[in-house]
Amino acid sequence: MVDIKALDRSYSDLPWIRNAQFDTWFIFGLLTLSCATALVILIEPSLFYPILVLDLWFLGYHHVIATFTRLCFDKQSFAENRFLVIGLLPIVVIATLAVVWIAGIWVIVSIYFYWQWWHYTRQSWGVSRAYRGKDAQAKFQDGWIDQAIFYSIPVFGIVSRSSEQHSTFIGLELWSFPVPPEVSTVSGYIAFALFAYWLATRIWAAFEGRLAVVHTMYMLTHFAIFYLAYVASKDITLGWLMINIWHNAQYILFVWMFNNKRFSTGIDPDARFLSYISQSGRMWLYLLSCIAITGVVYWGFLRVIDWLFFAGLSATIVLYQIVNFHHYMVDSKIWKMRKPKIQEILDLNSGG
Repeated sequence: MVDIKALDRSYSDLPWIRNAQFDTWFIFGLLTLSCATALVILIEPSLFYPILVLDLWFLGYHHVIATFTRLCFDKQSFAENRFLVIGLLPIVVIATLAVVWIAGIWVIVSIYFYWQWWHYTRQSWGVSRAYRGKDAQAKFQDGWIDQAIFYSIPVFGIVSRSSEQHSTFIGLELWSFPVPPEVSTVSGYIAFALFAYWLATRIWAAFEGRLAVVHTMYMLTHFAIFYLAYVASKDITLGWLMINIWHNAQYILFVWMFNNKRFSTGIDPDARFLSYISQSGRMWLYLLSCIAITGVVYWGFLRVIDWLFFAGLSATIVLYQIVNFHHYMVDSKIWKMRKPKIQEILDLNSGG
């Protein structure tokens, strides 16, 4: 008979970035949530915009606020990232508004379409590096072939979307790079060849008893979400919403976990609020606090922009891109898994 208790123990003892329960939800739960949402919309298309609004207010805007918990919720973080908060944000606001004023919303929508793809891919790369850093079995997976495998399906996805030449995205005018269908086809062949090679190496590693189980599980979901969102989904906006939900929820949970590990010894006198809401058992308070801040900040910004420049959906789109562009730039600076401080907090490279 199979020893269920032994299996449970071995599963719990895998090199998770937090623990089995958290990571299982993080890896598989978020993918399931994204797929279930897409399925609901396919069954009842009229639910798209209500779900989009929920995504924006409870995940999209919220995940940007989560970024600021890393930037300015305590004195040390603010001192380290002062320019990113005070200097960079006004530059992004002025530049984005100038582009909209001179060229129109379609330009920033097009920029966003490609930048968000890159940002989602890079975030997933960072998460994969975190899982890799927790398991010595994953150390051999390095070098250019490792990166080629990781990026192959995301690249195929954006090339495929570009070749389709959609005229609108989220109901707004979109410009795409003129990619010939033949290029998309070749990109797909390369992506699937690399994926097949990766899968074969994972199977061989399992036979030899050196499979990096958690890292492999995460990689499978990475490939799945990018393929489903950019290739399998024929609706460009539905595909985006699907991966946007995955990306936003992933970021929120990862930042909470990071803060939880950062303040694992208890309340920090220099960061009382953030360290208090980041303690184990208080995820609900952390999420509720960020949602409350989201409501106040975004509602205020929307009202100001709506009054000064635009109306209705235009104001929402412009605000969304301002905060996204700033968020993308900030994230490229603060979430480098090779930084010693981040490796220390997440306890990476502990596997040897």
